Formats: sequence, structure tokens, C-alpha cells
Amino acid sequence: QQLRQAIEECKRVILALPEHSERQKDAVVQLIHLRLKLQELKDPGEDEPNIRVILEHRFYKEKSKSVKQMCDKCSTIIWGLIQTWYTCTGCYYRCHSKCLPLVSKPCVRAKVSHQAEYQLSICPESGLDSQDYRCAECRAPVSLRGVPSEARQCDYTGLYYCSSCHWNDLAVVPARAIHNWDFEPRKVSRCSMRYLALMVSRPVLKLREINPLLFNYVEELVEIR
Repeated sequence: QQLRQAIEECKRVILALPEHSERQKDAVVQLIHLRLKLQELKDPGEDEPNIRVILEHRFYKEKSKSVKQMCDKCSTIIWGLIQTWYTCTGCYYRCHSKCLPLVSKPCVRAKVSHQAEYQLSICPESGLDSQDYRCAECRAPVSLRGVPSEARQCDYTGLYYCSSCHWNDLAVVPARAIHNWDFEPRKVSRCSMRYLALMVSRPVLKLREINPLLFNYVEELVEIR
């Protein structure tokens, strides 16, 4: 309570002082320190364990304080200076420590290890009704009209996601490359983006079996054969 009172008093002082003056700058610095102290009381980081294992994610507590990141769970900024945050060493999923208990999607690296294969149909859309008008990942209500939340289609899975699970990230879609030799990046969900990034170096595509006709139309492939 004393810290909150000091913060409010500091705000009043800042507004009363001449703009851009040295005294006002000093007061702003003091205000920042007071807010940091208050945040430490609300969210003490020292008690947080260094390693947390959740749904096959292996989360490590981050040491960097100056880097500004986005939380993959709540889609808000991670303020490293005053908030504790974790990154999964497998799929690089990152989130606030307070968001860890809410993580519902298993680590993508586990899927890469157990089932290293691509979706080879081009954007296999089945419609929002087949998803019960809910996000394919977090199950939040979505619709094409944006009420209550905008439905965003992932070009890799063909499924619809909410804006928290689909940030309009761009990635090359393997099915389009194999069938159409199309390497233009398309909008994919966060989960698909991580999966494609982890799979990109794995030799799992047998092109001669999947689309042998492609060798007749692409010079580079003819030369390789």
C-alpha cells in the first residue's frame, strides 16, 4: 500500500514539474524504480524453478532481461525486466511464468520425433462447422465475421484458429511445393510454423513416389536426377 501511494505521489510530482526538465527526468526514473519494486512483490521471480516440464515441453527460465518478446499463450508482451518467462528448448514456445499452467498444446518437437511426416494435401479445408465454430487449438469461439473472434485459416492444416493461436506468420507449405512447385510463403498458425521449422531439414519427402511428373517440368530436378 505504501508503494502504491508513493507511485501516485510520484505521478503528481512529474505532472507538476516543468516538461523535459532534469527534475522531471529524475522523478520519472524514481517512478520506474517504484513500479519495479511493486512488480517484484506481485511476481517474485527468484522462487521460480529453472526447469519446468509440461506436456512434453521442456521449459527453461530465461536469464535475458532486456529482450522484448511476445507470449505465445496470452499474445501480450513479455517484459523481461520485470516478468519471469520461459522458453521450450524443443520448439521455442515462450510464455510468462504465470501462463505456464494454461499451456494446452504439447511440444511440437515430440510430434516431429514420433510422426515425422508432412500434410501433403493443399490446404485441406473442412469448414468451420466441422470445428464446431471453435479454434482448432485452444477451442475458443471463432467466426468468419470476427464475432466474437476472427477465424484465421492455416494454409498448412486447412483448419481455422483464433488470433491468439494464429499470428499470420508466413511459411513455405510443402504440399504446394511438391504439387505445384510453389514456394510462396503462406499464412500459417503458430503451431504449424514451429512444426515446419523443425521439419525443414529432415529428408522425409520421396519426390519420385509422390509426384514423379514434376521431374519432367522442373529443370533443376531433371539435372539432379
